[in-house]
Amino acid sequence: QVQLVESGGGSAQAGGSLVLSCGIYGFTPRFPCMGWFRQAPGKEREVVATIHNAGGTTRYADSVKGRFTISEDNAQTTLYLKMTSLKPEDTAMYYCAARAIWGADSCYTAQSPDFGYWGQGTQVTVSS
Repeated sequence: QVQLVESGGGSAQAGGSLVLSCGIYGFTPRFPCMGWFRQAPGKEREVVATIHNAGGTTRYADSVKGRFTISEDNAQTTLYLKMTSLKPEDTAMYYCAARAIWGADSCYTAQSPDFGYWGQGTQVTVSS
């Protein structure tokens, strides 16, 4: 059974940093496309960042470029999202997601409905 388990959320001051982790269980050999999404109250879920493992092609939302970094360990047991220079508008529930379809281009353009596996989410709250 596939499980994605997020951790590392919490509260931070504006300008601070947090690192989110997502444990990946029950899928072999590996998911070709992983991503982080977020959803703020009253808003739609949006893509934050994605990574295609065959070369590590990454994609970031314009709102987080230069501040957030997505990465995964070589064995693909854990997906990370390093968040720096946090802003109050980064406050949201953050979700880890996986897509079991190969292709760097499709990973680069994939949106929320294209991911078939989701974690339960971890809350990030940034205060000014």
